[in-house]
Amino acid sequence: MLQFDQLSIRRGENLLFDGASFQIHPGHKVGLTGANGCGKSSLFAVLRNELVIDKGDVKIPADWVIAHVAQEAPADNRAAIEHVLDGDQEWRELDALITQTDHPRFLKHQSRYEEIGGYSARSRAAQLLDGLGFKNADLEKSASEFSGGWRVRLNVAKALMCRSDLLLLDEPTNHLDLDAVLWLERWLKHYSGTLILIAHDRDFLDQLTSHTLHIENQKAHLYKGNYSAFEKVRSEQLANQQAQFDKQQREIAHMQDFVRRFRAKATKAKQAQSRLKALEKMERIAPAHVDSPFSFVIPEPEKNPSPLLSLHDAAVGYGEDAIVEKIEFAMTPGDRIGLIGPNGAGKSTLIKMLAGELKLLQGNYHSSKEINIGYFAQHQIEQLQMEHTPLEHLRLLDDETNGGNATENQMRRYLGSFGFTGTKATSKVAPFSGGEKSRLALALICYQRPNLLLLDEPTNHLDLEMRQALAVALQDFNGAVVLVSHDRHLLKVNSDTLILVANGRATEFQGSVDDYPKWLAEHNRGAVPADAGSDFDTSDGSSSPAPKLNTASAKKEQKRLAAERRKSLQPLTNKVKRAERVLEKLSAEKKSLEEQLANPEMYAEENKETLKTLLTDQAYLQKELDDAEALWLEASEELESIQQAEAIT
Repeated sequence: MLQFDQLSIRRGENLLFDGASFQIHPGHKVGLTGANGCGKSSLFAVLRNELVIDKGDVKIPADWVIAHVAQEAPADNRAAIEHVLDGDQEWRELDALITQTDHPRFLKHQSRYEEIGGYSARSRAAQLLDGLGFKNADLEKSASEFSGGWRVRLNVAKALMCRSDLLLLDEPTNHLDLDAVLWLERWLKHYSGTLILIAHDRDFLDQLTSHTLHIENQKAHLYKGNYSAFEKVRSEQLANQQAQFDKQQREIAHMQDFVRRFRAKATKAKQAQSRLKALEKMERIAPAHVDSPFSFVIPEPEKNPSPLLSLHDAAVGYGEDAIVEKIEFAMTPGDRIGLIGPNGAGKSTLIKMLAGELKLLQGNYHSSKEINIGYFAQHQIEQLQMEHTPLEHLRLLDDETNGGNATENQMRRYLGSFGFTGTKATSKVAPFSGGEKSRLALALICYQRPNLLLLDEPTNHLDLEMRQALAVALQDFNGAVVLVSHDRHLLKVNSDTLILVANGRATEFQGSVDDYPKWLAEHNRGAVPADAGSDFDTSDGSSSPAPKLNTASAKKEQKRLAAERRKSLQPLTNKVKRAERVLEKLSAEKKSLEEQLANPEMYAEENKETLKTLLTDQAYLQKELDDAEALWLEASEELESIQQAEAIT
């Protein structure tokens, strides 16, 4: 097993964590979490013997083979499959030795080669590449022919190729699409060694991890359970910590007030001095910071026309080859559409067409004159000016879109909501991390006040806190959203409709995000998937309750009436959705409070103050919940009555 004894790590003068002691047993799958810069990657460096320990000890079994994803992407002319085969160093050595039939240890080498499955190694490497999205024709391509993201996939495959006892994965889902993430998840579930995983995809962590190692405030604690289990325990700890903090602050205020009033009085000077010493010795309890460090709002669109755009009998592709055909598509304010489908089926192609970067091969595309599209592409960070600062980027953009009317304070506040505070706002972009560059690109897109957001893998490099902030901001956004993401949580909370792009068509997927892996497995087996989708086609009645009409003028009139109806109902629909989100949040808070109050230890004498705080919070929370339910019920009944009246007419 891995044993950490009073471990302390520094990076330069910065103490990352101190006095960490815990054990990781063989076969455990551990999620490593904590804020950026807390020491997660440094812990990996210690395990790889690349960083000197400041204090303490780490014991690793001498015979363990450790695999990790290399930071440098291959860029030479060797074939892709050869890079992957390098992951199994023993196989590589034996593969060269068994060609030497006159070697005195030839028979021993050959026996070991067979024992480790040497003759099937190339097949194993090919399967890894296939699972990560490479085609058969890619196996013999040189690494230099692939883009940076695909070279990262080569490194992931190389790490998986190693027959390791300990596998260290640092953000392995970056640059993967949803299909590859699901494949990697299945592969890691069957991995028999010990896994330590850094990831910002909560669904990925939940499916894989048996323990969570959390680094915070220069301390490292190992929790039993997956990420959701850790969040629950952590929230309970933070609630208790906050209560203790509030109590301590009252004690500190009381002592400071005593010192302030009686320090100058001779009769009370001794007592005042004793309280000063007590204040100095008191171990300060850190306030519980349960909120995300990022909290931003996507500015309201200046105009929000309905419909925003529509397509009829459209086809899109490259050259003369159509990838997606017979597209019937319409977007109105408030729409939330998630695009899912196999790798290479055309999701990014479809979103490029909506963004106006690809012309239709056939069909009709109509968009409002007032449409304002914000498009986040996978290569978005490459468009940043590396020698400019975030503030300079925003100033140039404000000159273009706002006539340069924003003050520096306003721009700094806006950038601060995306995490660019203080000197970070005036630092050059070049040395920024991938996550920081992605955050800046998102900030610049949102600043333009779009009424249609097209997001193609916006979460690459983003940590859990920023992903959560993005999810919340999108929920409150009044415009429309089309989303492609390998982050299932983001898809779940920000997609009212799922569009399946597969087999040359764009169809409405009738299941949920959780149903997609089953559909994909059937698709990959070559079976005809169950009827999970129907044509997303508003003209032939296949996914619309409206009957098919024969004349072009009748169809046109039907579309006009439908658009007007959606536009008139949109404010009320948004009101219902907002009320539902508030209800969901308050209900979760209520459940957490009730769980704490159900704990018998809460009623012990030493927890009296905490209990009072919880009971007060419960009373206020119940009132908020009652008010929210009343608002939701009122809006829902109004919406339902209008819909029923229209159905009758």
